[in-house]
Amino acid sequence: MTPALLNITPELAASTAAKADAARALLADIAGAWSPAAFANSLGAEDMVLTDLIVKAKLPIEIFSLDTGRLPAETYDLMATVDRHFGLKLKLYFPQAEEVESYVRQHGINAFYDSVTLRKACCYARKVEPLKRALAGKRAWITGMRAEQAATRGQLATQEYDEGNGLEKFNPLAAWSEKEIWTYIKHNAVPYNALHDKFYPSIGCAPCTRAVSLGEDIRAGRWWWENADTKECGLHVKATS
Repeated sequence: MTPALLNITPELAASTAAKADAARALLADIAGAWSPAAFANSLGAEDMVLTDLIVKAKLPIEIFSLDTGRLPAETYDLMATVDRHFGLKLKLYFPQAEEVESYVRQHGINAFYDSVTLRKACCYARKVEPLKRALAGKRAWITGMRAEQAATRGQLATQEYDEGNGLEKFNPLAAWSEKEIWTYIKHNAVPYNALHDKFYPSIGCAPCTRAVSLGEDIRAGRWWWENADTKECGLHVKATS
């Protein structure tokens, strides 16, 4: 879905406005009660909504992104657009070069296609380890996750304790629908990734993301060669006892 395909009814506009007010209030509370807090911006549609809310409210919340080194060109273009549109230079975190070099030398440049274990090892080096550095010293972090995005996120709460990273985690858009996300983007003229116009509802690294077909789940294009139950990169996996 994109703004061009969206029919905004009065009911949809009202529900979006109400949820935007609630998210704005929650973000203000996080900025006040959980400082220092950071927002992990993956540059998807949801994260562009949160960026707009945080920047417009001038909230003291750090906004950072993880540059895995294998992002699509359109994602890098959006980073530049964010700078121009919001006057915001994203704080970028990169993988440790020696970690990536070791992985590629041992397993191969595209080894993530070979097994779930190798794919998660790649995600760890390129995403999870940089995230840990990004969250060091923070009391809370914010994500753009929504409950309806995937089977692995069905019970997503607005606030939860992240045991893996040892801090509070907030998902202000947990209860938002996809239509509400795009209604906000259209109404507020928020920039978004050009791949969304090419049937990429969920965007990650270039070799691990494809377009989806009509009727497919919105996360079907992420790690499409795997079972849906394994489709998380490790950033949002709950610790188990």
